[in-house]
Amino acid sequence: MMKLDAEALEHLARGAAFLGTGGGGDPYIGRLMAQEAIREFGMPEVVAPQDVPDDAMVYTSAMIGAPTVLVEKIASGDDVVLAVRKLEAHRGRPADFITPVEIGGCNSMIPIVAAARMGLPLVDADGMGRAFPELQMVTFNVYGVPAAPASLVDEHGNSVIIEAADAKTTEDIARVNVVQMGLSALMSCYAMNGADLKRSAVFGTLTVALEIGRAIARGRRSGDPVAALLEALRASQYYNRCKVLFHGKIVDLRRETTRGFSIGHCHIESIGGEGASLEIEFQNENLVARQNGQVRAVVPDLVCVVDAESAEPITTEALRYGQRVKVVGASTAPVMRSPEALRVFGPRVFGIEQDFVPLEEIHPDA
Repeated sequence: MMKLDAEALEHLARGAAFLGTGGGGDPYIGRLMAQEAIREFGMPEVVAPQDVPDDAMVYTSAMIGAPTVLVEKIASGDDVVLAVRKLEAHRGRPADFITPVEIGGCNSMIPIVAAARMGLPLVDADGMGRAFPELQMVTFNVYGVPAAPASLVDEHGNSVIIEAADAKTTEDIARVNVVQMGLSALMSCYAMNGADLKRSAVFGTLTVALEIGRAIARGRRSGDPVAALLEALRASQYYNRCKVLFHGKIVDLRRETTRGFSIGHCHIESIGGEGASLEIEFQNENLVARQNGQVRAVVPDLVCVVDAESAEPITTEALRYGQRVKVVGASTAPVMRSPEALRVFGPRVFGIEQDFVPLEEIHPDA
């Protein structure tokens, strides 16, 4: 069983920030919240999804909004619980387990807060094995779990219950409310039973995030954290096709907070001076990396920016001019590459005019 002590939380948050592909919120803030919740309420039990009874009720816990705002509006913990309690009351069934919606930085920590404060077990799984900007972009939705009813709670305790016909409508209604709530809110949605969880979730992602964080720490001690990161990815079930796509310096950054998202482009030029450049397009998360106009990796595969020396994952709100970075591409879970999944979060959904091409086809040496 995973032990969520302070050291493990640091590794878990760092690994989840990497898997979040630039999104999911600031991992440092999330880790502090989780540490405080565990200190005050005790460590939640972490269980494998296979061990969740089919008739048990599983509720999700997450923050929703623009990452640039989440940094400045830290959840209190009471609001994390209130979002779940509001949905419990509306559905008339209490939660038996808590699970993440996504494995991105802060949103890997918020469910730990909910589980600790509510005294519930935490499931080692999520709905994408990475992070995505919109509520419908999860395997829960792809494989038939309704997003609604969903609850939203702001920092003042104001709340909204959303009833909607489908996940995209739930996202649209939630996004309007999040803007009204100051671009940041706590949420619970995709309440499901254990049987639905087992057929729709991406398994073991908390464990993988923890191993990635530990590998980066080992690599810092041995002198090559990026190599250690790649070694951990290659040993994982889903992310084993991976490659450093580019090494360079950020020379231009366009980022704006609009429509409830952080949207922009990051331009990176090679440090070696050979004239190569890489452009990353993001909407909360990194969506596509193009080198001199050619696609090097594209959603739903992972495009991750890390510090060139320390391998520290860099979220989209933390990107800065002059940073020396490495861009890592990695494969995603097979369930994320199915035709059904690509209709929900493939490249064309984000306005990228091309079909999905797996990383290992673009880079046979990955």
